[in-house]
Amino acid sequence: MDKPILYRKRLIPQECVLLKDDVILECSEDIILTKWCALKPKKYLHHGYSCYFPKEGIKVSKFYTEDNSLLYWYCDIVDYEYKKDSNELVVTDLLADVIIYPDGFVKVVDLDELVTALNDGLITLDQLKLSITRLDKLLNIIYEDKFDILTQNIDQAEKA
Repeated sequence: MDKPILYRKRLIPQECVLLKDDVILECSEDIILTKWCALKPKKYLHHGYSCYFPKEGIKVSKFYTEDNSLLYWYCDIVDYEYKKDSNELVVTDLLADVIIYPDGFVKVVDLDELVTALNDGLITLDQLKLSITRLDKLLNIIYEDKFDILTQNIDQAEKA
């Protein structure tokens, strides 16, 4: 796959944003590694890296504050739609997320949004099942102390 044009699609709130300023550092069938600055910088979130795993339906991001301190790892459960004719990759956030803090604390968030999205017709039952299945796979990787498999590309990019 050539370096695609990346879009982030959210269901809540509903939006599809061109990630025009994200820099693709590496791109293959297995991963897309990017470096970025926050679209809407906040007092805590400033910049970071993301590693997309199209086959697993996971996006792992490393969030930093403006002074380059690690805020946390943020893992999105996602779905991918590649449009070959326009070389566009639309990454749809399937709402369930996992945050891993620097001290190792793991927090699962936004599961209530899955129910809201289903009730409001924003996702299908199959998408909800996909989200939960991918979340379970991600949590097993974390709990089996294998999260470094998902972070190694970002770690290597930071050293380069």
